[in-house]
Amino acid sequence: AIHFNSDRADKPFIKVNIAALPENLIESELFGYEKGAFTGALKQKKGRFELANGGTIFLDEIGDLNHNLQVHLLRVIQEKSIERLGGTHTLTLDVRIIAATHQDLNEKMQNSEFRSDLFYRLNVFPIHIPALRDRISDIILLADYFLDKFNKKYDKSIKRISSEAIDMLIMYHWPGNVRELENAIERSIIINKENVLRNYHLPPSLQIYEPSAEATTFEELTNLFHKELIVDHLKNTQGNITIAAKNLGTTKRILNYKIKKLNIDFKKYKNH
Repeated sequence: AIHFNSDRADKPFIKVNIAALPENLIESELFGYEKGAFTGALKQKKGRFELANGGTIFLDEIGDLNHNLQVHLLRVIQEKSIERLGGTHTLTLDVRIIAATHQDLNEKMQNSEFRSDLFYRLNVFPIHIPALRDRISDIILLADYFLDKFNKKYDKSIKRISSEAIDMLIMYHWPGNVRELENAIERSIIINKENVLRNYHLPPSLQIYEPSAEATTFEELTNLFHKELIVDHLKNTQGNITIAAKNLGTTKRILNYKIKKLNIDFKKYKNH
């Protein structure tokens, strides 16, 4: 968003995930190399900084950068230039650097794991993004977004997320943040053969959430499942028990019995 709303929007936007690169390749990936710089360097290669010239480079997981490369990066920021590995020619750069990390860089500085001079060079305009568990209102918005995204990818027509599944999504602590939520929704859509994403479609890691503290026996858990299923069909049919029973493959008499037993107020779903 920063890049595409800036005067660099028509210039390159280069992304680098530091944590995903082998440590022995990070330097050559960032700064490039000349032909013959090392065994296997059969031709010249531009680094990510050079490719981003005039635009923006996004350094994700900057906290994983080793100490030697921290020194190199600091020099690049200060001098606004690079040299390819094995090269002698200095390349002047005009690059906006955006860095991100999930780690506590203040703590890493105290432990001498991250250079303070590099930290203050990077920390010109800090933006703090709270963990997903600290912005609950975003969870359902993101889940709906991913639902639409993966519906298109897998040619599915899942219309909504059930109330019980929403409860699970909200109650979960999301240690993997947005990426974990995205993966959870994608998995749920892959295995789903219905038009609603339900709680039992969600990954096992989310199943630690108990919809009711009183639901502990097999019968109670079964009743919870039946209640969710019936409520979803009543919502879809605007409280029409006859149509809901047909869609569920049962009779109106049996469905009425279940509705009464499970204390479901079908009237509130009329014109839902």
